[in-house]
Amino acid sequence: MTGKEPPNYQRVVDDLRWRILSGELAPGDKLPTEKELQQRWGFSTTIIKHALTLLRGEGLIEGRRGSGNYVRDRTQLVRRAHSRDLRKRIGSTSLFARDSEAVGKRPSWESDSKKIPAAPRTAERLGIQPEDEVMYTKYRYLADGIPIQLAYSYEPLTITGGTPVEYPEQGPIVGVIARMDFIGVAIDRFVEEITTRPAMPEEADALELDRRGGMWVIAVERTYFAGQTAVETADIVFPGDRYRLVYEVPVDPWSPPDETEVS
Repeated sequence: MTGKEPPNYQRVVDDLRWRILSGELAPGDKLPTEKELQQRWGFSTTIIKHALTLLRGEGLIEGRRGSGNYVRDRTQLVRRAHSRDLRKRIGSTSLFARDSEAVGKRPSWESDSKKIPAAPRTAERLGIQPEDEVMYTKYRYLADGIPIQLAYSYEPLTITGGTPVEYPEQGPIVGVIARMDFIGVAIDRFVEEITTRPAMPEEADALELDRRGGMWVIAVERTYFAGQTAVETADIVFPGDRYRLVYEVPVDPWSPPDETEVS
């Protein structure tokens, strides 16, 4: 008894997937054109387009407007939450640069800061009044020129206003904890809430996501605290397939159970 022959589009998908995963087609290699695939398989344009759509959905290939389809570089940056923040980091080296260089990628980033009134949701997260002034900084991070992370940061100007670290990217120190240390504000914890969701149109554009493939992102809402005071809150957005988040959570040391508790 023989198995049922797979659909024609699946035969194309299986062949190209094997060639990619085996390394025959390396990251950055251009795939045969749709016409060449038609000629090779003898299938219709509709079948070839469907097969390519499925491969994009699997994150194996990406379309480049006016150029064709290419094998995606699936190397992921690793974000280790337990070592994100170091005190007294001097200079311009960022944790994103460390993450990128760890996987052989060249880091770069763009940023723009300006003073704005806090929106109600931002004010709630920071424990301030709506319309209170905050420093808003918008970031776009790239690895080898490929957008890989967006971040939108808000800091109350009642804390940083008029200090050397008022503008996050213009002072002698980088990193929220190190900058706050510099002005005598001791951060003692941060809270992150993580969700996944479809990318918003402006995020898809900024991250150069292939609209014909999957467009899901990891969204992190992070807030730093010094005691009960929130000193920075940020929205961080990662393409779902370009970053891996790693968390290490300490567990209290083991001790023998109290006999009175188990009797």
